[in-house]
Order: sequence, then structure tokens, then C-alpha cells
Amino acid sequence: MEVLLLKPTVKDTIWGGTRLISEFGFETKEDNIAEAWMLSCHKDGPAYVQNGVYAGKTLNEAIEAEGKGVLGANNADRPDFPILIKLIDAKEKLSVQVHPGDEYARRVENENGKTEAWYILDAAPGAQLVYGVKRKISRKAFSESIRRKEVETVLNFVNVKPGDVVFIPSGMLHAIGAGIFLAEVQQSSNTTYRVYDYDRPGKDGKPRELHIEKATDVVDLTVPSADFTPQGEPMITNGAEKTYLTGCRYFKMYSLNVNGAYEDSASYESFVSLLVLSGEGELRCGEQKLPLAKGSSVFIPAGKGAYTVDGTLEILETRT
Repeated sequence: MEVLLLKPTVKDTIWGGTRLISEFGFETKEDNIAEAWMLSCHKDGPAYVQNGVYAGKTLNEAIEAEGKGVLGANNADRPDFPILIKLIDAKEKLSVQVHPGDEYARRVENENGKTEAWYILDAAPGAQLVYGVKRKISRKAFSESIRRKEVETVLNFVNVKPGDVVFIPSGMLHAIGAGIFLAEVQQSSNTTYRVYDYDRPGKDGKPRELHIEKATDVVDLTVPSADFTPQGEPMITNGAEKTYLTGCRYFKMYSLNVNGAYEDSASYESFVSLLVLSGEGELRCGEQKLPLAKGSSVFIPAGKGAYTVDGTLEILETRT
């Protein structure tokens, strides 16, 4: 398989902004783009191939045609595509929510659980997000606080800034606050249990549904420590400044600041996702050349070997 340049599915919501339209050039018939699903094989929002023999097909269709080997040995035992990568523009605050782990999600929802991580790209002064609970509370008391509309009193609100990395395991209460723009890497899942939505009406004018019982089943009420610094130190490697951001058994995230030519390779262990956050340049892999610009999403098949990124770019690199 050749290297694939992808086009996202975009989604509007009551809380979305316009940066993905004005700054990234994504198209929509709606008033906003809240989320762009940049790397996705999920049925609710697939990414589409823009180049080569699979142009116009979904990423999932291209992978099915080529075989699961393009995902790499690390994904050989996984039943489906392992991750989903989004850009999220929160003009307004999102609902407070929680995601189940694999066992519960597969048993109850027939899909993967959802562990995720956020790379904060921009944040308005004083911007906050919800990160777990701020004090110990029993599961019963937590459920009652939702029903009484008092759950905000137990939520842990924390300030964030550009460059912060927020790891959110399944079971953790969380919410993106107003004025935050971020990249999200997550398990390929769209199962979300809404805990609280500030009594906002949805598009239909009715209150948005809460999932109190399921949320109470899966929530982790341990008080977390909020350290949002990247897990690795910046290192000059292969022609770029590379920083390990965070990771888990599902994915590993790195930031790349390229100024010149950056050389790396796609091993047989994992495919590589490159998401261009700013700048422009070119990717070369064998005889293939692809232009890169802000918002470019690239899928490099496992085992593809050496590639070079040339230009001045900020990139989010993800491997499994």
C-alpha cells in the first residue's frame, strides 16, 4: 500500500467553533465544525482517501482491500482499527462525561472502550477543563449528585495552556472547557456517557439525554493528580525536535517540530499517523511524494520503511 493522504469527516455541535473552517480550510454546510475526525475507520465518521488507487474510498475500505498487515504486528490480535484521531474546537464548554473500559463497552455497547489523550494546541486565558473528582465520594452519592444537579460541586476544574498533555483513562470524569482547541487520540470508539450538560437544550430544543446509571457503573471516583507536562524531554533526532507526549497500550503520541528534513521509518510493528498542526512541506517515501500543509493527515502503512518529511512543520505523530 502507498502512503495515504486523508480527508476527515467533520461534525457540528451546539458547542463547536469556526477555527477548523477559517484556519484549516475544512468545508461544511453547517455553522461550525466542532470535530474533524482526521484518522478514523469508525462507522460514525470515517476518514476518506484523497490520493492513489483508493481515492474516494474510506480508509477502512482501503485497509480491507490490502489486508490487516498494513496495521502492523502490534494490531494483529485486535478485531478492528485501533485508534481514532480528532481535532476539536470547543467554542463553548462540553458536557461532563465518562467512557467505559473495554470489558463493559464490549458487553453492553458492542464496541471498544475509550481511553484517550488530549494535546492542548490553544487555550484562552483562564480556560479550564474537568479532570476527575476533587474529593472522595461514594458511587451512591455521586449518582445522587447528578440527579440533584449538584455534580459540579465534586468536579475537579483545572486550568490548561498550550502544550499541556492530558491523559484520560476510561472511567475518568472529564470535560473540555470553553476556548480550548486540541488534538485528541483515542481508542476507536464513540461510546460516551453524559453526566451533566449544564441544563442546555440540544438542537431540538429539548434537554440532552443523561446516562446516569451507566455512568455510575463505570466511573472511577479516585481523586487524580493533575500533571499535564509531556512525559518525555524534547530531543533532537533525525533532523527534528521530537518529544514523547504520552501513551498507553493502545497508542503512543509524539510532537515533532521539523525545520529542514526529518527522517524516520514505518516498521512492521505499527502504522504511523502524521497530523500536520502548522506549517507546510513535503513527505517522500520511495518514489512517492505528498504535499503537506496545516490539517494534512497521513497514514503510513506498517512495514513501509524509510520516509522523509521536509519543510517547516509542527506534527503530531501517533503509533500503536
